Amino acid sequence: MLVSQHGPFSWGLTPDKSVYNAKVLEVSAEIRYHALQLNRDEIHVPQYLLDKHYYRKHGANAYYGQNSAKSKDHAEHE
Repeated sequence: MLVSQHGPFSWGLTPDKSVYNAKVLEVSAEIRYHALQLNRDEIHVPQYLLDKHYYRKHGANAYYGQNSAKSKDHAEHE
């Protein structure tokens, strides 16, 4: 989580996962920073496209990735 005027916060089930999540956040922020250097105009992904890619793996009729309950709800537990 990024907070204005503060360092990042990250959580995980273990200290190692928390550090891993912090690194993912750092790399994501760096990618965003460089993308803004290339194009300052905001480019928003339409909600229907975000939903499509989320639900193809996590929805009731998921067809991407492993087809198990563990795979579908992994984001809630990691």
